[in-house]
Amino acid sequence: MKHLKKSAGVIILAVLTSVFTTCNSSSDNVATFNTPAPENINQLEHVKEKLAAPPFLPQYEQKDEGSPKVVEVELTVVEKKYEIEPGVFTWALTYNGTVPGPIIVVHQYDYVEVKIINPASNTMVHNIDFHAATGAMGGGDISHVAPGQQVTFRFRAIKAGVFVYHCAPGGIMVPLHVVSGMNGAIMVLPRNGLTDKNGNSLTYDKAFYIVQQEYYLPKDEKGKYKQYSSPAEGFGDLIKSMRTLTPTHILFNGKSGALTGENALKANVGDKVLFITSSANRDTRIHLIGGHADLYWAGGSFANKPLADFETWPVPGGTAVAAIYQFRQPGTYALLDHNLIEALAYGAAAQIVVEGKWNDDLMKEVEKAGPVK
Repeated sequence: MKHLKKSAGVIILAVLTSVFTTCNSSSDNVATFNTPAPENINQLEHVKEKLAAPPFLPQYEQKDEGSPKVVEVELTVVEKKYEIEPGVFTWALTYNGTVPGPIIVVHQYDYVEVKIINPASNTMVHNIDFHAATGAMGGGDISHVAPGQQVTFRFRAIKAGVFVYHCAPGGIMVPLHVVSGMNGAIMVLPRNGLTDKNGNSLTYDKAFYIVQQEYYLPKDEKGKYKQYSSPAEGFGDLIKSMRTLTPTHILFNGKSGALTGENALKANVGDKVLFITSSANRDTRIHLIGGHADLYWAGGSFANKPLADFETWPVPGGTAVAAIYQFRQPGTYALLDHNLIEALAYGAAAQIVVEGKWNDDLMKEVEKAGPVK
């Protein structure tokens, strides 16, 4: 009897647990699928965001607990000859002249009003697809602009996280424009800021935006990289090169040395640094040598609890992700694609120079290298 009573108690507890879990799941689903009520756009504050060249971010607040805003951003398409390593050029298709395009920062439930300008001096039709947007192919269907045109459209940032954007003019032109540099990211912060894995409020000291960009540069019969007088002139060769699925270059932020040497990122011991990393086309896996991702938002979603203590954080193609690390030791750190061939043979790497006092407790050279005793 005692065994039966105990079994019955276990069954009742299991049923109650199931009901409780179902109720919680239902509540979570309501929150997940909730669509915010429309705002009166005319009554909202309009803010023009001054975009910065990568790896830097525009000025912004980590928290914005007031009413949603209309954040206005302007992207000018620049088609230009672009040197990705000494003596190697490609026709880059860019937003605001950089590879990648600038990162946009807003808060959840803000409206993002995007103006795209395609100067008459350009040669191609362009548009933009925001992975953070809802409907109309992420805005791609309503943002096509021919040379000499401009367009403005608005979308609401209803999901918190980091997201890719890219040009998507249709068909084979989509990958052609993406591998020619026409991609970027948008960060949609929760209105009350980020939280750690325990739900505690979290702030960071610095943020850097790092994008893995691959190129498929055509070569001539002698193995030299070809050059073209316009973007379209090289597209036939570029399509053949892309279809090999074998990049000629895999780089961080568009060119060799963009984030190393004199261009290395700077931080101090004690800084909590937010890394926003993305790849518009290929999977990558980011690793900080001598450190970790203290917190990592898988898939870039700020709605989920961050994962803790990741040695390497994956970035699936077409995704942006976020990770925070607090630097505890001075020195020069390497942040790279841990497909080490892509990092060291191709150049998918960055450096962070960290200033501060060494902590022997975390690491100490006990005995210098010398003859075997």
